[in-house]
Formats: sequence, C-alpha cells, structure tokens
Amino acid sequence: MLVTIKKLPKSEVEIEGELEAEAFESYFKATLKKIGQHFELDGFRKGKIPESVLISKVPEIRILEEMAELALTEHYPKILEEKKIDAIGRPEISITKLARKNPLGFKIKVSILPDIKLGNYKKIAQKITRNIKPEEKDFVVSDKDLENTIMDIRKSRAPKVRMAEEIQVSDTKNPVSDTLNLPEFDDDFVKGLGPFLNIEDFKNKLRENIKLEKQNAAKEKIRLKIIEKIIDDSVLELPEVLTEVELDKILYRMESDITAMGLKFEDYLKHLNKKVEDLRKEFRTDAEKKAKLGLILNEIAKIEKITAPEEEVAKEVAQILEHYKGADSERARMHAENVLTNEKIFVFLESQ
Repeated sequence: MLVTIKKLPKSEVEIEGELEAEAFESYFKATLKKIGQHFELDGFRKGKIPESVLISKVPEIRILEEMAELALTEHYPKILEEKKIDAIGRPEISITKLARKNPLGFKIKVSILPDIKLGNYKKIAQKITRNIKPEEKDFVVSDKDLENTIMDIRKSRAPKVRMAEEIQVSDTKNPVSDTLNLPEFDDDFVKGLGPFLNIEDFKNKLRENIKLEKQNAAKEKIRLKIIEKIIDDSVLELPEVLTEVELDKILYRMESDITAMGLKFEDYLKHLNKKVEDLRKEFRTDAEKKAKLGLILNEIAKIEKITAPEEEVAKEVAQILEHYKGADSERARMHAENVLTNEKIFVFLESQ
C-alpha cells in the first residue's frame, strides 16, 4: 500500500493512498458472502444464494463499495500504527478510485492529538500557592455562618401557606404571597434531620460541614487559578472534534437538568427564544477551555507518570455501578480513572 500523510490546520491530517489491485480484489469473495447473508431472492434461502446468481442480481457498485469498506476497516488501523498517528474521532473517508481488478484509491481526513508546548506548570503552581492571601486560608465558621445555615435549613423544611394581604383599594385584586411557617428549632427537629443527639451535637457537626465546604471552595478557587494560568501559557492547536464533544456534554447536562425539573427542553428553548445552535455558539468558549484542560492534564500526567492506583479505581467503579444501576462498566472505569488521575495531578501541582 502506498500512503502519503499531509498535515492540515486544526490538528488534522489527510491520509492519501492506494491499496494494490491484488490486495483489493482479495476482498471480493468475503464481500459476496457478507451481502449474501442478508440478500433476499425468491427460490433461495438467505445465505445460500450461489455467487454467480448474486453477481447477476447485485449492482456492481454495491459490491465495490462493500469491498472498499471491508478493506479500509482492516487497513486503516494498520496505517495509524505504522505512521504513528494518534487519531481521535471518526475519520472522514472518500474513495478516489473504485473498480474491479484495479487499485483502491482513497483519502482519509482525521483529527489527531495535537503537539502541546506546556507552560512551566511547576513554577506556575508554585507561584500561585505561595501567593495565597491570609483571608483565602480563613476557614473559621462564625456564629453568623452557623445561624444563617440553620435558618436556610428551617426554611427548606417549612410548609408554605398562601396568605392574601388585605388592601383597601377599589377595583384592585388582593395580591397573594407565600408566608413561611418556620418549624421550631429544638432537639426533635434536629433528630428528624439525621443521627443527631440534640441541638448542640447538630451545631458541632454542622460547623464542621461548613468549615469543610469553605476549605473545598478555597481549594477549587486556587486550582482554577493554577489551571487557567497553565492554559494561558501553553501552546496547542485544538482539534475541532474535541470542542464539539465538550459542547455535546454541556448541552446534554443542561437538557438533563431541565428534564429533571419536569420541563421539556424544547419548551425551555422556546421560552429563551433560542435554538440549539445558538446555545452551541454561546458555550463554545467554555467548551474550548474544557477541551484544552483535558489535553493539558493528560500531558502533565504523561510527563510526570501520574496514574490512579488500580484499587482506588476499582472502588470508585463499584460505587458508580451501585449508584447508577445498569451503567456501562467500561465507561464507568474510564470516568473513574479520569477523575482520580486528575485529582492526583492537582495534588502534585499544589505540592510544588
């Protein structure tokens, strides 16, 4: 097989080549057998139609197209391996020459993993972590924090009562508002929230939870600063296919959230007076940033040889499959490996 590789913009390559006539012709019998398994003809059972009859009944172009598909399905992975092409996404294939007992000509366009010139991620992380302000490390839970959270909890448990305000205005309908009948904050109330002994026990545990939330929020803020600076200082040509994948994820999550609220996504779009294409344009910058983040984290993991331990992955997969019944185990494993590896990358950066 003769093959030439041409680099294209946006991290794509074009593979142009020819499969020799003899090699292409070798797929003829396998193609007839494949077609014959599904071809229906009066007087014959499926899969039992003689080759000569099939050749006379099936258009030659269909046979040739099936031969080309079989040939490229087998040879495309070999080309990628031989030419060391890190392809991502589905290839775009076009046939340039197609005839019996002749070479098979083809062009394949496919996205590839881009070359990445990383910013100095160690120095970036070191500088940002060293310059954390004292107030960013303040995880003290004040009495006001505690009382505000308790009030939010009481409000969430309060039944709503519709109350009409009396307004002495002629020809004006009385406005209606919601009034909250707050439950009493006592031992019985906190025991109904969970395994709490009394108010004091509840407050102690709530204070710890609020402190943990503050710590997590501060950690996420620092991580965001680190990764945004690394992205800004890195150079890569982002493949279009990765941006589209991230856009699909964003819109899928949005549709799932809207559906969970009991609404139809189509009605939601009508309310916004927008189409899906409009949302894809709006979220494009976010999608590009997410795609770059994934590539950069993957590159750091490769350079620093950071991986998630198998026992941690197995434990995470078990929890996912327990929580989401019927979930695909292989996709759950990929998700678990990705999440755990990324966590270890950030811990590595924070330790600089």
